[in-house]
Amino acid sequence: MSTDSVDVAAYAAALADGIEAALPGWVERVVAGIMTAWTGSVPPEVASAARATGREAAKTVAPRVRALLAADIDEQRTTPLAILRSAALRYPTEVLHAAGVAPVVRDQAAEELFPEDVYDLVPATFADIAPGLADLGLYWGAAKAFEHKQRHQPKTAGGTR
Repeated sequence: MSTDSVDVAAYAAALADGIEAALPGWVERVVAGIMTAWTGSVPPEVASAARATGREAAKTVAPRVRALLAADIDEQRTTPLAILRSAALRYPTEVLHAAGVAPVVRDQAAEELFPEDVYDLVPATFADIAPGLADLGLYWGAAKAFEHKQRHQPKTAGGTR
């Protein structure tokens, strides 16, 4: 690592912490949003299931995100957002399906990109999970890009980059 490199690990840790903290609330919010749109309210048992499932999502997804972000940047073959998208398909969907909620109407592009996302929950950005994750994701991405450039930029004739 060069002396002018940024601390990618610090940004990665902050992003992982933010994701872990945000997931339970996100699961609860999206379940409540779909339930309210479908029935006009959220039954207590569905709210309880969403709360428990949100905690399970954080316990299961956060270690996967942390493992990815702890890997060397040249070894990262996916993104934390891709991992979050897989969580979107599993955790809130399980709660909504168990509650008997019918799939929502989605546009053709969404159906083609995410055929299993029957409730249209897949986050497009970190901000869809929690607004504060947008900046954390941006900082981590910029630090990773800077580090990648430092590592892989060809040296100039004078021996510097």
